[in-house]
Amino acid sequence: MPLFEFDCRACGHRFETLVRKGDSPSCPSCHSTELERILSQFAVNSETTRASALTAGRKTASKVRRDQRHAEAEAIKHHSH
Repeated sequence: MPLFEFDCRACGHRFETLVRKGDSPSCPSCHSTELERILSQFAVNSETTRASALTAGRKTASKVRRDQRHAEAEAIKHHSH
């Protein structure tokens, strides 16, 4: 049972899943079957892939921090009223 990584074309969610012969995977977030199989980072190891993974990780961390700041600001705003 090979493990594949997919990008969902419908919602943009990236995930990995086990795919058996004859199975059609679907996105765990939106259940769409419009998926693009991507080359696993485990399959390729180069300076470019490491840099790409680092950039993606920084982007994700930045979004999480931004969302946390927004949630904190909303909580303060609602608490002060």
